[in-house]
Amino acid sequence: MAVAELAERVLRGERRALARAITLVESRRADHREDALALLQILRRSGREALRVGLSGTPGVGKSTFIETFGCGLTGLGLKVAVLAVDPSSARSGGSILGDKTRMERLSRDPNAFIRPSPSQSHLGGVARRTREAIDLCEAAGFDVILIETVGVGQSETVVAEMSDLFLLLLAPAGGDELQGVKRGIMEMADLILVNKADGDLRSAAIRTCADYAGALRLLRKRPQDPAGFPKAMTVSALEETGLEAAWDEMTALQGWRRQEGHWAQRRAAQARYWFEAEVRQALLARLDREPIKGILHALAAEVEAGSRSPSEAAKAALDWLDGRG
Repeated sequence: MAVAELAERVLRGERRALARAITLVESRRADHREDALALLQILRRSGREALRVGLSGTPGVGKSTFIETFGCGLTGLGLKVAVLAVDPSSARSGGSILGDKTRMERLSRDPNAFIRPSPSQSHLGGVARRTREAIDLCEAAGFDVILIETVGVGQSETVVAEMSDLFLLLLAPAGGDELQGVKRGIMEMADLILVNKADGDLRSAAIRTCADYAGALRLLRKRPQDPAGFPKAMTVSALEETGLEAAWDEMTALQGWRRQEGHWAQRRAAQARYWFEAEVRQALLARLDREPIKGILHALAAEVEAGSRSPSEAAKAALDWLDGRG
């Protein structure tokens, strides 16, 4: 299929075309990459925007259940919802289970929802390398809300904050992490902390955990992009579907305030610069896998293994060679 035709079908909101476009941008083939860049350039002219919501949390906190219940609630409001779920890849085989559609059976049948699982492969930060471009494709296809679910590795998942407008951190009650709120890192980037599973026997524990995190958030330095009262902690139950409407109200209120105050546009611009620099770094790293530098690095690595050079000395030698080539 020609790139122009694929772009036209994506703009019409055809789900099969969107899935094919995401497969194209995720491909590592050089010819596919050229087509992907051409496709993204065409679609960028549409000017469509969606609310990008990143979600992180430790494994077992109920991210998939939350996303399904929350997503169904949004489609019930007449919104079109895309879910980009990133599954962890095996360090040995590179494979992923990609079971999010199975876990979100109800949402996967919703005609106003689109779920796309992708493998994280070797990319760090809880997202796949081309998740950002998949977001652009979903926006062009006319989705109103895009939910980006990370792999669930905890405090290292900060990259998703660089591709989302709002960042949600899901936590479980009585998880032993109540004092983690005073730490920097992922807590500092969260716009909303949602203590999930606030139901049944865990309800009182969830309320206590929420209070602990609310107190910890007050110790963090106020961010210029936040109105009074943000970031904040709330309790929700994806199982009983409670607290989700209030959480959505808080999200829309924060979104509206940031747009009005100009923080929305500033954040999008800063994110664009971040991903430009990231692409340059990735391209430079890829060049290290080519000859002749690949052979030089291999030889230097052999010297390091043999003990004739220290890692720092070998690295300096490699960089000196690159400087001489430049």
